[in-house]
Amino acid sequence: QFAYQDKPFPIGSGQTISQPYTVAFQTQLLELNPYEKVLEVGTGSGYQAAVLIGMEANVYTIERQKELFQKTKEFLPELGYNCNFYYGDGYKGLEQFAPFDKIIVTCGAPAIPEDLIKQLKIGGRMVAPIGKDNVQVMNLIEKTSETETKITTHGEFSFVPMLNDKTNGN
Repeated sequence: QFAYQDKPFPIGSGQTISQPYTVAFQTQLLELNPYEKVLEVGTGSGYQAAVLIGMEANVYTIERQKELFQKTKEFLPELGYNCNFYYGDGYKGLEQFAPFDKIIVTCGAPAIPEDLIKQLKIGGRMVAPIGKDNVQVMNLIEKTSETETKITTHGEFSFVPMLNDKTNGN
């Protein structure tokens, strides 16, 4: 019933799945190559992770909502989509597995998360919706050196907010 509608849908725990156009747009901005190591911040339903896995990426995904984390970690591999699932604070990323070739943030951050830039390899790309309130601007951050980035913007979007820490329940 909802498969052909290009709009976000609730997936539980106060979260939504992004509309298909937005998933495709963010993925395109990454300029992903097969076998690259990708950090996804905000596992949610696993839809974006499945797209990245389908493009032969080596995906590490982090989710702060325990219920979503548990459900997605269980059913995504059952569908043949295997990746590295982690329950934690997306703002902190996964430093122990850095550097990443690409990073994709699937929730709206009020500012570019510096910890994530540190985990991006030189020459890497990060796509993140940045802004306060209900509207964010899609940012493409390209890491040109250890201390420099090139940032371009790519239109306005609306995402659920990126939050610090992780939840213990719903």
